Amino acid sequence: MPSLFLGVIFFVGACQGGRGQQRSQAAEAEAPTAQLLNAGSRPQDWLMHGGTYAEQRFSALDQIGADNVSDLGLGWSLELDTNRGQETTPLVLDGRIYLTTAWSKVVAIDGASGRKLWQFDPKVPGDTAVRGCCDVVNRGAAYYDGKIYVGTFDGRLIALSASDGRQLWSVNTVDQGRPYSITGAPRIVKGKVIIGNAGAELGVRGYVSAYDAQTGKPVWRFYTVPNAQGKADGAASDEALRKLASGTWFDGEWKNTGGGGTVWDAIVYDTELDQLYIGVGNGTPWNHKIRSGGKGDNLFLSSIVALDPDSGKYLWHSQETPAETWDFTATQPIILATLTIDGRPRKVLMQAPKNGFFYVLDRTDGKLISARPFSRVNWANGVDPATGRPREVPGARYEKAPFLMSPSAYGAHNWYPMAFSPKTGLVYLPVQDVPFYYQQDSGYRYRSQTFNLGTYSEKNALPDSEAARKTIGASLKGALIAWDPVRQKEVWRAEQPGPAAAGVLATAGGLVFEGNPTGAFEAFDAQSGKRLWKFQAETQVVGSPMSYAVKGQQYILVVSGAGGGYGLTSPFTIDKRPKPNGRVLAFRLGGKDSLNAYQAPALSPAVIPAESFTAAEVGRGERIYETTCGWCHGPGGVSGGVLPDLRRSPALADDASWNAVLLEGLLQDRGMVTFSKTLTRQDATDVRAYLASKARLLHGQESAK
Repeated sequence: MPSLFLGVIFFVGACQGGRGQQRSQAAEAEAPTAQLLNAGSRPQDWLMHGGTYAEQRFSALDQIGADNVSDLGLGWSLELDTNRGQETTPLVLDGRIYLTTAWSKVVAIDGASGRKLWQFDPKVPGDTAVRGCCDVVNRGAAYYDGKIYVGTFDGRLIALSASDGRQLWSVNTVDQGRPYSITGAPRIVKGKVIIGNAGAELGVRGYVSAYDAQTGKPVWRFYTVPNAQGKADGAASDEALRKLASGTWFDGEWKNTGGGGTVWDAIVYDTELDQLYIGVGNGTPWNHKIRSGGKGDNLFLSSIVALDPDSGKYLWHSQETPAETWDFTATQPIILATLTIDGRPRKVLMQAPKNGFFYVLDRTDGKLISARPFSRVNWANGVDPATGRPREVPGARYEKAPFLMSPSAYGAHNWYPMAFSPKTGLVYLPVQDVPFYYQQDSGYRYRSQTFNLGTYSEKNALPDSEAARKTIGASLKGALIAWDPVRQKEVWRAEQPGPAAAGVLATAGGLVFEGNPTGAFEAFDAQSGKRLWKFQAETQVVGSPMSYAVKGQQYILVVSGAGGGYGLTSPFTIDKRPKPNGRVLAFRLGGKDSLNAYQAPALSPAVIPAESFTAAEVGRGERIYETTCGWCHGPGGVSGGVLPDLRRSPALADDASWNAVLLEGLLQDRGMVTFSKTLTRQDATDVRAYLASKARLLHGQESAK
């Protein structure tokens, strides 16, 4: 009997060996996915961009709390190799840190000592810097099955070995003939890498793509705006675009630019409902009247769209700003949670986009639960609860006259991640108030290598008076607020200097961490908002903090580094001297390390060309500079200290040197692309004339001190 029993088992096993082996292989494939699904049970690690799939940016570690945060000190620091903007959220697995830096580099670091283990440089061509609206930043990587995934600024998706940084595969995700870039973090969903792109200001058509995480093979793609040629793409988006979106677009400039709608940040997977949520960006050009003849809602711009993660097929959408005309994106971070609303639990999605309203949606179907202003809003007096459409005020669309808008394209809340604490039930949200004028651009024409907005107002011009600039700078506000998403009201507010904000972390220790533009990295009491601790990083902190533990020791980690859209060009920066390289900063209780003090070099004097220029040349140069060069080098020629101040550039001294840089690509490898395809020699002379006038003004101001 025993031998017969064994024989039967052997026979059945032999007959089913193929299926048994398949089950074993399937189990092995599921294990890496399970690791991510269970990320919340590993608080010592930070496996995903937002901590877990819900992207609440909440750490369950509580060794550091309100009662001992005053003992927090620098455990170690590591200097990076560039002073360009640092917006990353680091990842941690088994005590090893993985983070991205400017120019899409990836660095692996020992979490206990701060020792660099390896660095990968994708060698992004310097001349692709012109594709970016807001510096050559990168907001993070993804981890899966022993691999690190990064999207590069020039549009590649690369898989690396987590152990040694070797490149395993690389795929191009964009049309290199268009000004696409990637600045956002990839997400891993069910064995696929999900990645979007950026470039709507310059003129592209947005989409999100899925690739096989093991091979890099494309799986599906969803376009967010219709094909301008009226054709199907053979993509997952075809049916939704045909049925829902195509009828919302009309004749206009979008047919030349691609329409925009890039998915440059928010990509969130709902493990409970098996849905993928993407945040869709602004239109190209911004101006709805030029983009689509002032007609139609222009789906899926400024929308949250839910997709099937396996196929990429459309499930539902919620458009926050129909017919957007102000760069009001819906790409800002999305948080998933279950909240008790009207006495019953609701599976919700929360977002605080640029337009100034805090949205709570039922994530099963996208229906609006509530929307309330969390900042100063003057373009709408509310959101209709039945339709979800903002109630716009007359004149907000600037059809006939300039409109001073709050919030503006900088956003009441931009890409800076917010955090949600399940312990307090509050969202911790960085907000800002940076108004500016919108006005119809009567001289609009599409131009490559620069922004195509369709709005331009001389009312936004930077005043020449340094005192006036200081007054304006002081009027621009920023704050960290605690927001109750159920009652839709502010609980507390901690004012911050200046409008630029940073990512936020909430912890089980009852703390909230955030940096600010003065270089301060701070801890707040999660219940009251009281400032409990501060560290001076010597340069702007806009990156997103996270927490991890090694050998029972909790760390708070953040990356410092000036730059990004506001930091790169802000003329209101107090210290305009060249900025230091970014640093990785790791804090622990009892930390005694200190930073090597940065000695900023003195500013070079203003350069005064020997030639004289006509008023007409200066006038033409102002328009060209402010719409082409000012996005990087600062309005009015006033640099924020990251990129060169062209009023002090030696190249300004003579025409040959100027043209060698601007038209001949002398500094192309360093990110200063040639503009020979966009600007004529006369254009280059006009820009030089404008900057020469600003250099003379600067010389006079500094000589008078």
